[in-house]
Amino acid sequence: MSANTELQTVLRASHQRLEDATRPLSDAEIAGPSYCTDWSTAQVLSHIGSGAEIFGLLLDAGLAGVAAPGREEFSKIWDVWNAMSPTEQAHKSLVADAAFLDRLASLPAAELDATRMTLFGGPADATRLLEMRLSEHAIHTWDVVVIRDPDAEVSPDAVAWLVDRLDPLAARTGKSDGGPLEVDITTTDPARAFRLSVTDAVKLLPAESGSTQPATAKVHMPASALVRLVYGRLDPEHTPDAVTTDGIDVDTLRSIFPGF
Repeated sequence: MSANTELQTVLRASHQRLEDATRPLSDAEIAGPSYCTDWSTAQVLSHIGSGAEIFGLLLDAGLAGVAAPGREEFSKIWDVWNAMSPTEQAHKSLVADAAFLDRLASLPAAELDATRMTLFGGPADATRLLEMRLSEHAIHTWDVVVIRDPDAEVSPDAVAWLVDRLDPLAARTGKSDGGPLEVDITTTDPARAFRLSVTDAVKLLPAESGSTQPATAKVHMPASALVRLVYGRLDPEHTPDAVTTDGIDVDTLRSIFPGF
């Protein structure tokens, strides 16, 4: 199975999880809070729906070999979604999300595998596009699900993809104020070993390619917790007991990854 085929399977499962969580909601629940403090559940769903349309445009540009659309085109899509009622945002997001997945499924695997594009100023392929969509989709699905299920986790199949691709996000959004730090992080489900280095920048690399400086602390956690940590979603109420630390406290880790 190619990476793109596998990613489509994981994305389809994430869509089903989101649909199962959204369909039973009342209008009041849809308009009510999500895990994102600044967004209602409807606004999170609107973001997923508008994102499906935007990723569709990016995909079509790559397939056609033309320049990717930019913020001006995105803004037009956001304006349409922002004008919807909360209930419309919720229901239409599921339709748009499914349509994007159906568009992917309609493409011959060889064509998708050969597709190249520019994403946010850099060269990319379809795998990178789908990885970006998965990170957005899986995390925001958790934002919806966890409000009614406090013990919910990011889906394991999504975690298996995301946990090995956290460094660009850590480097972009991590805060280095608490450094210098050299932290060995080991995870379960799946088992991984990372080195978190906080100097004038933040790096989260596989242990074998990370800093050779002695570790100043050690952390053991489920991989899902590490994913949520880097995405700014490991608050005290949603930190599993399986997270253990030596030489550092979880609050310090949270300060490095405050979210975005």
